Amino acid sequence: MCKYLRDAQYRYAVGMDGPPTLRERTRRAVHAEITATAMRLFAENGFDATTVEQIAREAGISRRSFFHYFGSKEDLVLGNTVALGETVRQALEARPAGESAWEALREAFMVLQADGMPSTDEMALAQLYHDAPSLRARHLEKHLRWQELFAPDVQRRLGLPPTERPDPRARALVAAALACLDATIDAWYESGGSLDPVQLFDDAIATIRR
Repeated sequence: MCKYLRDAQYRYAVGMDGPPTLRERTRRAVHAEITATAMRLFAENGFDATTVEQIAREAGISRRSFFHYFGSKEDLVLGNTVALGETVRQALEARPAGESAWEALREAFMVLQADGMPSTDEMALAQLYHDAPSLRARHLEKHLRWQELFAPDVQRRLGLPPTERPDPRARALVAAALACLDATIDAWYESGGSLDPVQLFDDAIATIRR
């Protein structure tokens, strides 16, 4: 699941709508190598104790080159939150106009769902979410940005008139949906990847809507 989040934001960032060019394949290979190097260092030393300089040195690139691929060490794990949020927003706005806000959000979030069984890499990423305070802070920032992105469409689906700033009711619904997504990832991680994340998310949403 977590690995797919990074892959999705990468495809959005480089505009990979068709078969990748040689340049894109090369960039993707370097991107993957930096990520693999960083994940190894995070596992050995911990996220907060690992520096960008260490990652760059181990990957055989300069610190400057690192920032050609990632905005920060946190972005290496969380992905480009703006780009990924845009991917979800586009999926949300593409949902049928007659769908309820909850239904449309649920289907839009499915773009974050990977195919196949959870991998060791995905579990390692999920563990980082739990263990690194700096990642939790960035995660909260992501939620606030995503509220701004998703609230206008949710506001329309709630039958509320458009406003310059998203209506608090729309923002509250988006925040609740994102909390369900967080609870899903936590439960999936705590189960060792054995539980179905889609079912976990549906159960969380059903509880909120009671």
